[in-house]
Amino acid sequence: MTSTSLPPVAAAETVRPSAQPSRPARRKRNRGQRWTIVSLIVISLFTVAPLIAVVVLALSPVDAPTIPHAIPESLTIDNILRIFNVGEFPLWVWNSLVYSVVSVVIVLFTASMAAYALARKRFPGRNALLWAIVATLMVPMQATLIPTFILIAGAGGVNTLWGLILPTLANAQAVFLIRQFVMDMPDELFDAARIDGAGEWRTFVSIVLPLIKPVLATLAIFVFLWHWNDLLWPLVVGQSDAARTLTVGLATLNTETVSTSNIMAAALISFIPCFLIFIFLQRHIVESITASGIKG
Repeated sequence: MTSTSLPPVAAAETVRPSAQPSRPARRKRNRGQRWTIVSLIVISLFTVAPLIAVVVLALSPVDAPTIPHAIPESLTIDNILRIFNVGEFPLWVWNSLVYSVVSVVIVLFTASMAAYALARKRFPGRNALLWAIVATLMVPMQATLIPTFILIAGAGGVNTLWGLILPTLANAQAVFLIRQFVMDMPDELFDAARIDGAGEWRTFVSIVLPLIKPVLATLAIFVFLWHWNDLLWPLVVGQSDAARTLTVGLATLNTETVSTSNIMAAALISFIPCFLIFIFLQRHIVESITASGIKG
């Protein structure tokens, strides 16, 4: 009687553990990370060094030696208090705030409406209008400075806040960026709004504006910085001392008998609004990048 042999049992498939980097490879990677951290620290020190110098000089006594000769033994806020009595400094700060804040509000509102129309509405010449807006980004401001000044001067806008603000309200870059953001929104949102009977204004206010808050916050930072640090146009249109902005006023302080500590105090004051608005709104920069992938 012959016995039948059983089929061989397949060996269980062994699961290999995930390959771990060798010790030399880990050491090399850690060494590279340490050098990266050291390099970033050195670059950061070079970046903040001018700001530290401005703060130290702004808080130094008037008769203290300037950097880098010596660091003052005591710091004081007298320079910051004193600079408000120099010229029309409080009025310069007010002019800059009005110029920047009003421009931010109007630019974001008008640019968002234009972007919504260019992204979601169908009308003849839409693409031609879009490319015409984009083409204005290639025209340097210096090329349109004289014609713009002639128009504003003819309308009586020299040495006025409205003459300072009006030519800067048409922001093609803001329109283009918001339009790209609105284009990525799901079509189902707008279809649902039409089914519910929502008009264009309600759709814009209830759907578009809440969803584009990240890109609006990002643009608010850039538009505010553009206007707050603007020098050329305020220098041209603000010809009287009372019509100057803070940047123009700081430039004129160098021609007067004002100490270096007072000038640095004024520069420190001009830096504070930019720093605050960036601190409060910088998280929206990342949110705008993340939310740009909403359409899938």
